[in-house]
Amino acid sequence: MLVLGGLVALVGVFWYIGTRSPVSGAEVLDWRPTRSYEDEVRLEMEDIDQMLEAQNERRRRTGRPELTEDEMRAEIARGEAEQKERAARYKADNET
Repeated sequence: MLVLGGLVALVGVFWYIGTRSPVSGAEVLDWRPTRSYEDEVRLEMEDIDQMLEAQNERRRRTGRPELTEDEMRAEIARGEAEQKERAARYKADNET
């Protein structure tokens, strides 16, 4: 009982300090994101370009035509639509 009371008191103290503190926890810890939003977007675009180039290199080796980014996005959209349709059918079949 004493241990439980001590834990409740400890949580209460931390809660009180947290609600009365004039600065946020991120400011206390001096936390900042490691990369800016612009860097994240740039890196994501580079990743897409690298993946598309790697896939096209493999397609060239096997004699298939290269894909453009638009074709790849359309293929992904078709796959996602098929997956949603299968999920809807599965859900409808199992709702009995």
